[in-house]
Amino acid sequence: MDILLVDDSKTMRMLVQRAIRQAGYRSLSFGEAENGVQALESMHQEKPKLVLSDWNMPEMSGIELLQSLRKEGNKTPFGFITSESSAEIRDMAISNGASFLLTKPFNPDDVQAALDPFLEGC
Repeated sequence: MDILLVDDSKTMRMLVQRAIRQAGYRSLSFGEAENGVQALESMHQEKPKLVLSDWNMPEMSGIELLQSLRKEGNKTPFGFITSESSAEIRDMAISNGASFLLTKPFNPDDVQAALDPFLEGC
């Protein structure tokens, strides 16, 4: 698995995957999780190159997932794709170790700009 997509909406996971492919990353493999709890379990079994997560999800939010991963010492690049866009949310994401926060709605160019530093050559 190259990218772990974490979002409680199956439709949104599909849209993100499509935008990643449209951004030129056609050979990547994807894992999916519906919430932070599932994502954490997946991260214990596999080592993706990147985690892309929604912020608001049931059971465990995206920020709680990020905090749990960093507490475990996991340094996998982590980005948010969310409708949350306030300066407070952005600051919280970055201060907890997120690499970027991509705000919905987004397009393939936005996705490419966010992912290029982490997936160049993929």
